[in-house]
Amino acid sequence: MGISSGSGRRRFRAGRIGVAAVTVLAGLTAAGVGYSAWVLYASRPVLSGRVPLAGLSASVSVVRDKEGIPTITARNRTDLARGLGFLHGQERFFEMDLMRRAGAGELSEIVGKVAVPLDRRRRLHRFRHHAERVLARQDADSRALLAAYTAGVNAGLAALGHVPFEYAILREAPRPWTDIDSLLVVYAMYFDLQSDDGAAQRLRAGLRDRLGPEMTAFLDPEHTPLDAPADGSVAEAPAMPASLSGGTDAPGSPSVVHSPEPERGSNNFAVSGHLTATGAAMVAGDMHLSLSVPNIWYRARQIVRASETTVPTLDLTGVTLPGEPVQIVGSNTHIAWAFTDGYIESGDLIRLDLMQGTAAGEPWRYLTPDGPRPVGVVTENLCSGRSGCTAQRIEETIWGPVTGHDSSGAPLVWRWSAEDDNAIDIRGILALEAAHDVRGALDAAHVAALPHENMLVADSAGHIGWTIIGPVPRRVGLDDRLPHSWADGQHGWNGYLAPAEVPEIIDPPSGRLWTANGRVVGGAALTTLGDGGYADGLRAGRIRDDLFEKSLFSEGDFLAIQLDDHATVLRGWQALLLRALDARSGQHDFAVMKPFVAQWGERAVPDSIGYRLVRDYRIRAIETVFGAWAHGLTLPESHGLRAPPRSAWAVETVLTQRPPGLVPPPFRDWDAVEAAILEKVAHDVGEAGGPDHFTWGAINRVGIDHPLARAVPLLGHLTDPENEPEAGDTVVPRVQVPGFGASERLVVSPGHEETGLLEMPMGQAANPVLPYYGSGHEAWVHGEARPLLPGAPVFRLELTPQ
Repeated sequence: MGISSGSGRRRFRAGRIGVAAVTVLAGLTAAGVGYSAWVLYASRPVLSGRVPLAGLSASVSVVRDKEGIPTITARNRTDLARGLGFLHGQERFFEMDLMRRAGAGELSEIVGKVAVPLDRRRRLHRFRHHAERVLARQDADSRALLAAYTAGVNAGLAALGHVPFEYAILREAPRPWTDIDSLLVVYAMYFDLQSDDGAAQRLRAGLRDRLGPEMTAFLDPEHTPLDAPADGSVAEAPAMPASLSGGTDAPGSPSVVHSPEPERGSNNFAVSGHLTATGAAMVAGDMHLSLSVPNIWYRARQIVRASETTVPTLDLTGVTLPGEPVQIVGSNTHIAWAFTDGYIESGDLIRLDLMQGTAAGEPWRYLTPDGPRPVGVVTENLCSGRSGCTAQRIEETIWGPVTGHDSSGAPLVWRWSAEDDNAIDIRGILALEAAHDVRGALDAAHVAALPHENMLVADSAGHIGWTIIGPVPRRVGLDDRLPHSWADGQHGWNGYLAPAEVPEIIDPPSGRLWTANGRVVGGAALTTLGDGGYADGLRAGRIRDDLFEKSLFSEGDFLAIQLDDHATVLRGWQALLLRALDARSGQHDFAVMKPFVAQWGERAVPDSIGYRLVRDYRIRAIETVFGAWAHGLTLPESHGLRAPPRSAWAVETVLTQRPPGLVPPPFRDWDAVEAAILEKVAHDVGEAGGPDHFTWGAINRVGIDHPLARAVPLLGHLTDPENEPEAGDTVVPRVQVPGFGASERLVVSPGHEETGLLEMPMGQAANPVLPYYGSGHEAWVHGEARPLLPGAPVFRLELTPQ
């Protein structure tokens, strides 16, 4: 059966399946070729026929199209969850296994010592322990849904002829799924989307101690002119200090600094019905995450109808997360919704005040508003594959675990909303799945509990809205974004905001909404939400400008915005680089760069030399200038010293204005700073083989791998897509860099799903011998529109009551 056509697809499939690929697996498992082939083929999901599934109240139909995208039809929501669980268990169990272990800090149990440092850090939060309490808090309907899903997952796994092939490579056996495991998958997303130790507040405190409050406010600003909040609020950028203060004249070379990390974020945007041809609103979303084989999401259309002739009471289309019984983003024909990471302040760093005079051998005590308390000590067993277990000592307080110490040696505690019993609640997601309008969707969001997200929602009547989904802490005395002692009660959390207190935007006059991990609101609303490390506004500003270039939008127009690779936001950096090259026109190494920079095209496309030069100059400038200012500051090894997201604006500002009082030691003047930056750029160009080889596509490649491919020789030849050049970057709407980027691209107008679009890398399948393995991947790489709804039926499976 043909899955798709086109030279790109044939290139992906060529040489991957057959005796050669099977021989690769044979070598990995130290077994014969025949056995290895059997493992691969026996671990395929059941695509057609009838399979009994215990617990169903009626038959569930599963119809897949040629790309493996299922339409699941059931008589009720619980049967639907059981059927989805069956598919997840058949097609994605190994991925789910890694996710639950990532959430619990138990990855090393299956992958070995390489994961011990990560497990040790994550085990501090004891999420398996927390999950037991969280599960007990779920209402009866949610518990029933989780139980049905769990039973479906385990039945799907059991129905395979062999467990997924990864277990044969690792020589491990999968353990059954449990309801708690579905909660651990959510905790894994907490780790992926939020800080687990308050490193940003710790860095800010170090900058303040070293540089003073004015310079810190400038270098790590709350607001910059690059901000593009959807509420239209305007805030002044911090004033540039006249001179440096503090210990900035310390001897030595600049600290080794990494440029700002790509935000674990996303883009989404929406327009009201008066800006579409149908009168229904439209929403788009592309969630930016680490990319792997298989993709994190599993596409599905899920229908609940009482009989074959009745109108569906639920019709969901979008992406699901293997491990969860609910839809994450998509449409239900009445509303459509999309998420981006909210980056509100989801945690606060507490500096503990210790009691003096604690007797030797006794637990140390710390001060609280209710008097001194002894620290709690818990021991966790950290087990690594077949290497045995070691004890991990965890010190706990009423606010959370001790995650480190400040420069004076005082213990630091990260007060994190993820550790509260209200961190996960699927009632709100179920209500969101069933909502019929924007108001109902926002109400559902205020009940839902998951990592904080910017939710944009559009409805079929033409309305749009934004809010933060997830419980929002009521923070007191914490507006300065710094660590504090909570001993005297002047700083702390006072529960969580009531739904009416969570900021919302509904039907703005412009008919347009957008978020891209920067601040969405200003003023009192921003104070309420806090600043958890908002992005610098580069993507948000470009999306905003794209939305105001047209007065009527189609799905294709929205996809074009998602694929926008124009780096207009780097024009200032291009001007700085041209100025620096002009000053060195007599030096050959720099003179040969100028034509490429002058005609750079301001697009992040593979064949652009000028774009890579401008980008490299920006990165080297941030590393050089911030590294000199931050000399001597340290963070835990797990983080390194990384420039805050909005520090790029401060560095660009000083390089443009060259204030004499802010020259960072040990440089004598700004000419010396500029020379150091350019020398680094010249070195990078030389390492690449000269300007002609310094294209963006030379380093910006797909870079998507199976999680075992780097450790197991030749496995990637069987599982991984071609590592071809790709357009995009982290500063443009089209976020695509090696191994990170748009995990899906969704565009939908509710009620008009037949014209909706959805694409994602690597397609549906995890098993490389499936006929639809990798289907749709080439379309994702090159930004080709793909339909949201599944295509014509190719495979038919009926799950029947046992």
